[in-house]
Amino acid sequence: MTHKLASVRALGLAALVLAALHSAALAKTPNTEPSGDTPFSSMVVARDEADDCRVPKPPADLAETAYLRNGYRAILRILIAEEALVSETCTCLLSQFTWHQALTALPRFQTSNNPRLPFKVLDLYAKADALEAQVTEACAE
Repeated sequence: MTHKLASVRALGLAALVLAALHSAALAKTPNTEPSGDTPFSSMVVARDEADDCRVPKPPADLAETAYLRNGYRAILRILIAEEALVSETCTCLLSQFTWHQALTALPRFQTSNNPRLPFKVLDLYAKADALEAQVTEACAE
């Protein structure tokens, strides 16, 4: 009787393994190409054309902490938006600016003598957002 029970258990386990293998074989491999029939778990947001002029993340060697790098990114956004407003241009000026210019402009945006927290990143983000909104509004006219 125990011999028959062991065979039934083994058959049940084999059926379970085969069913799992069959399900795995039918699973669709996710890809990164956005399309109408892409499963939700693998959907990728396509980049906008406007992203070409978006200030990229700063290189890791620009500053020792992400806080500082994010601040320098916001400073660069501010510098670019200010130049666009002054020159009254609606073309992308990103290629005309360097990370070195953001570092050089630090004293203008510095709010503290603490070298690890020389500025308030959220304030810089708000200023950059406001200036970029002005540029967008001026270019929409």
